[in-house]
Amino acid sequence: MKILCLNCGSSSVKYSLFDWQAKTPLASGVVERIGIGGSLISHEASGREKVVVKQDCPGHKEAITLILTTLTDGASGVIDGLSGISAVGHRVVHGGERFVKSVIIDDNILDTFRELSSLAPLHNPPNIQGIEAARELMPGIPHMAIMDTAWHQTMPPSSYTYALPRKWYWKYGIRRYGFHGTSFLYVAKRAAVLLKKDPFKTNLVICHIGNGASINAVKNGLSYDTSMGFTPLEGLVMGTRSGDHDPAIPLYVMAREYMSPGEMDAVLNKKSGILGITEQYTDRRDVEVAAAHGDERARLAIAIETYRIKKYIGAYAAAVGGIDAVVFTAGVGELGSITRAGALEDLDFLGIKCDAEKNDISRTRNAETDISAKTARVKALVIPTDEERVFVEDVAGLMNGKYDIHTRFTYTFQDPEYRNKLRDDAFARQCADKPALLTVEANPPAGAMAGPPQKQRPPGGQAKKSP
Repeated sequence: MKILCLNCGSSSVKYSLFDWQAKTPLASGVVERIGIGGSLISHEASGREKVVVKQDCPGHKEAITLILTTLTDGASGVIDGLSGISAVGHRVVHGGERFVKSVIIDDNILDTFRELSSLAPLHNPPNIQGIEAARELMPGIPHMAIMDTAWHQTMPPSSYTYALPRKWYWKYGIRRYGFHGTSFLYVAKRAAVLLKKDPFKTNLVICHIGNGASINAVKNGLSYDTSMGFTPLEGLVMGTRSGDHDPAIPLYVMAREYMSPGEMDAVLNKKSGILGITEQYTDRRDVEVAAAHGDERARLAIAIETYRIKKYIGAYAAAVGGIDAVVFTAGVGELGSITRAGALEDLDFLGIKCDAEKNDISRTRNAETDISAKTARVKALVIPTDEERVFVEDVAGLMNGKYDIHTRFTYTFQDPEYRNKLRDDAFARQCADKPALLTVEANPPAGAMAGPPQKQRPPGGQAKKSP
């Protein structure tokens, strides 16, 4: 069974094709600049060179057609035809309160997504366009929706209710929903494995830090609170989103600048955050370089972002009554040692202490690492997220009739022996150039030994025995 995963944004479609029987990804890529000219596809297949093809894609149907053509092409393809695809999994950002798990898409489900579009006007419409296009192009294949908000449906009313007129909740569905749910699910389950704990007896604070960023308080394996709210705007400082701020500020500025709600929404979502502070950067790598060269606004951006993360870690550790680990994931969380160091600074009183050397070494998206100091009572972990794996397993579960809400469904990556071979191979190649990475690996393969002598470890992750 081969499962195609599609993540449709307003101007891009990310995709991956997974062989469920072999438990391995076959290909992945992205179509960019949909509807804005200069469209192209970047495609990578296992064991082959990356392929980039420029082709105009005025809409999602053309983009998905390009993906299917590339997957079945004689040179770049990995399947002979569309009959080789057994099912398609689609990311849907907002499921409101109606979905607590992934679902098989039919016309009624699609109508429900349309009804919920007002809750996520930037995300749900392109998700729906992608589903409609894919169902038209692959009508005989089952399509499933993986809900980004479903993970957070376990939050108690004290976490998700705003102190606003109650009728707004009943009339408009205004409450905290939270996002990045698929990422949090994967990371929470993997953290329990690394901690050697029952996932439903594990308390965590998970920091998903990328261009979009949010933090999740996990109590006894369930989402208890999260920093994003009714929309993805609330919470942390992000690449271009403001995060938490006095809600009177937009009203004040709108009155004086004669701005419309749409114009203010664009400022808060696309011109604030790191970009608003620095006035030129959104990528944290650019910010770090600028800060190192004396740019005071870049330094301030780092200080503000890390302080906000630290505040949430402390608040959420208190909210769940103490934690077993604080976990970093997503692009900045996995690679940004400066961000992690700032966020964990002076948290010794909570039992959290980062080892500066380990943290600096830990810059990989191919292995789970432990950056805790030896004296730390609470682990500091870095776990590369794998949302596509959750997509695939949800789809496979729906296909074989065994899928259920995560409290009653066990994922293969919850097995202590679980390995991602492609990541193991990539990590082995990375360690050949940077053997110190082996000293921070939190979950080495069976038979492997920590430390620089393993720098010759061949692809596959198995250590060579010392003579």
